[in-house]
Amino acid sequence: MRSLRNRFGFRHLLATTLVLVGATILLGVAAKATGAGLGCEANWPQCDAGPFNLFPAHIVSFYEWFHRFVSMFAGFAIIGTAVASLRLSSVDRRVTALVVLGTVLTPIQVVLGWQTVEQYTMDILSLHFWTAVLIFTLFVVATILVWAPRLTAGHVTAVLTLGAVTVPFHVALSPLNLTDITSYSPSVQIAQYGVSLALLSAGIFAAMVGRRRFERAQIRRVLLATPILAFLMIFFGRQSGSGFDQLIDLTYIGITAVLFVTIIAGIWLTKTKRSQ
Repeated sequence: MRSLRNRFGFRHLLATTLVLVGATILLGVAAKATGAGLGCEANWPQCDAGPFNLFPAHIVSFYEWFHRFVSMFAGFAIIGTAVASLRLSSVDRRVTALVVLGTVLTPIQVVLGWQTVEQYTMDILSLHFWTAVLIFTLFVVATILVWAPRLTAGHVTAVLTLGAVTVPFHVALSPLNLTDITSYSPSVQIAQYGVSLALLSAGIFAAMVGRRRFERAQIRRVLLATPILAFLMIFFGRQSGSGFDQLIDLTYIGITAVLFVTIIAGIWLTKTKRSQ
């Protein structure tokens, strides 16, 4: 056990928590996309079958039940990470602040999840989603801070390359590309939001690690723009494809194009600097 504790420390706990938070978001997207948000017959935190109505009665309510099930473990992991960060003197105080803030937001997120069942309005759903993204972002930043000493300039270029590959997928999976053959199905929505989280994480990674590994101001500015553009792409991409506002669609496409060019520029600048 002592060997395991030595090999798997706080940074692994933090990374595991980040994965659970991301999984919770994607399962929430799945519940919404499949129409399972009310699958437990508007019960919360209970469902619609089994002892004390704790279990799902059918496949529709299973999506909502499983989302809550994983959310519960994510919540425990968030609390555990916060407690560990407060108890361990070796943890960077910036990391502790980020994790504790995520923990403070978690009860708010739970209440919003309850309200999505009670009210199921677009405003509540949107607030529930963006609060989850904020918690996810806090843990992304905290995780990068913890692992930063092990991350190199080469990692920045590699992550940006991954980002460049995923940007076209985000557009391809968006409602803007729906045809008579394809639809914005639950699987497509989950894939697009998975790409969204990956792009946001890649942008934050590039900005944070790039600031440590590159001194040139031009490179830092390009890398700093990446997470900002990624967030804007997610924001407008979430509203695009409705068919009611072409300006939003054009804004989404424009921001996505600028993000792609920015990432390519970042790859070229970081690779050139490393080769010098």
